[in-house]
Amino acid sequence: MERALEAVKWIEEMLGRPLDMPKPELRMRDQFDFAFALKDGVALCQLINGLHPGAVKKINTMGGAFKERENVEMFLKGCIAYGLKSQDLFQVNDLYEHKNLYMVVDCLFALGGMAQKKHFQGPVLGVKVADENKRVFTAEQLAESNKIIGLQYGSNRGASQSGMTAFGNTRQILPDARELHHQGTLH
Repeated sequence: MERALEAVKWIEEMLGRPLDMPKPELRMRDQFDFAFALKDGVALCQLINGLHPGAVKKINTMGGAFKERENVEMFLKGCIAYGLKSQDLFQVNDLYEHKNLYMVVDCLFALGGMAQKKHFQGPVLGVKVADENKRVFTAEQLAESNKIIGLQYGSNRGASQSGMTAFGNTRQILPDARELHHQGTLH
C-alpha cells in the first residue's frame, strides 16, 4: 500500500492533477481505490505520453469496458516502446479485475526508474535503471582466471558417506546396547 501511495503521488505530480478516486475527500484508502483511479487507463496513457510523447496516439475517454481495457493495453505498449522489458509489465486483468495490483505498482516503479535512466527532468519514482557496464578482457586476463579456484567450489576434504544409508532406506535409530543391558531388557 505504501508503494502504491508513492506511485499515485508520482502520477499526480506528472499529470499536474489529482487522480479520480471514489471518495476524493478521503484520497486513496485501499488497493481498490488505487485500481479505481487507474482502471480506465486514461491517466496511464497520459503518463506514458508525458514521458514518451506520442506513445499513445488516441486515448479513449468514452468509457466502456472494451475502451478502458484498450487504453491500458496502449499504455503497456507505450511502456515497451519507452524501454521497459516484458517482465516489468502487468496483464490488463491484473488491474482491471484487481487480481495482482502489486504488479501494476511494480510496473510503475520500473517506469519511474527508466525515466531516471533516460534523464527525465521531472518527478522521480523508484530506483534508476542501471546503465550497461560492459567489460573487455584480454586473452591473457582470461587465461589467468583459469588458475584461480574460487571459494564457491568449497572443499570436500575429509568428506565421506560412511554411516549413510542407501537412498530410499529408512534410518534405524537403536538405543545403545549398554543401555539396554542396564535396563535389563538385554540378557
